[in-house]
Amino acid sequence: MLHDSGQAAALLRAGHVLTDEVLYLGLKGFCLAIRSNSARFTAQLGRYFAHVVTSPCEPDVLVEAYDTDIVQLDLNWQDWAREPGKAGRKDACYDLDDGRLVRKVRTGMIFLQSLQSRIAVGPCGELENQVVNFINSQYMNWLQQQGWLICHASGLDVDGYGIGMAGLSGGGKSTLMLGLMDQADVRYVTNDRLFVRREGDRVQATGIPKLPRINPGTIVHNPALHGLIDAERRRELSALPQKDLWHLEEKYDVMINQIYGDDRIEETMELGAFVVLNWSHEADAGVQINEVDIESRSDLLPAIMKSPGPFYQFIDGAMYQDSMQPDPQAYIDVLQGVTVLEVSGRVDIPKLQQDLYQWLKSA
Repeated sequence: MLHDSGQAAALLRAGHVLTDEVLYLGLKGFCLAIRSNSARFTAQLGRYFAHVVTSPCEPDVLVEAYDTDIVQLDLNWQDWAREPGKAGRKDACYDLDDGRLVRKVRTGMIFLQSLQSRIAVGPCGELENQVVNFINSQYMNWLQQQGWLICHASGLDVDGYGIGMAGLSGGGKSTLMLGLMDQADVRYVTNDRLFVRREGDRVQATGIPKLPRINPGTIVHNPALHGLIDAERRRELSALPQKDLWHLEEKYDVMINQIYGDDRIEETMELGAFVVLNWSHEADAGVQINEVDIESRSDLLPAIMKSPGPFYQFIDGAMYQDSMQPDPQAYIDVLQGVTVLEVSGRVDIPKLQQDLYQWLKSA
């Protein structure tokens, strides 16, 4: 029986040796170091995180990634409750005295989260995205411990004006965001995790080094992204009914710096507006953009709020529990003074993209 993170770490490290290569990420005052038993996987992560790789620094956190076969641990795993609207089993947890083991139900990847050790074990090279998420969770923990509030939203800087965009899963925020990136004065901040914090009478926003991970519907309708899928596959996808294409789950990473350039990524921004996509394919009316008071429209908050998740560890070492809930009032407070726009009516990405960009340029 495992009781503490020291025992768990020894079990996960057994028989594996880290290489001498160290990958350093520089993230808004936070230095993260990554080591692996596989030089190939370290190089793989280096390509993914290229825009935040930095020279050697004193790490705040070290992540160890062991590229191995699936590890079977005979433990009393407990399913992590999904957020409203999410179905299926995703994470199973085993709580230790000073941390937590997390197993990805679908893939078998195992992660150790503690103040002493952060370890990923399993076919890391094959399941790069899950390791990337674990690495990013360390930065997310630090941000939240520094008073930043997590939002389920993307973020863009439009010629110096910061905008967050939220919506239910499959609502089109990634498609909208990447469509707006066609404009030369738009810079990418984050795709799915936006952190906000009030500083005086201003609200600052920052993202994480997680590249957009998109479905084929986004690629088919954006010429800048066509290179992610071969021409024959694009023709097959284009023949699908729009509704089927919209909900097709087939993920592709968008390397922002390769498609748009290194100068198109912004780390932080002052938040001027927050867009909430509250539209549907079945609506009769055309797309509409209306300013709303978020305090009186608290029904929109679930699209913005985000649980810190099973990897979140409080500064005293205690682990976040799935019975805990985000505080709606905290979001209302931080968004005071930020323009909140509700998008309603029928889904129409090209129309919204044009109207929203014009609104942002005049803001």
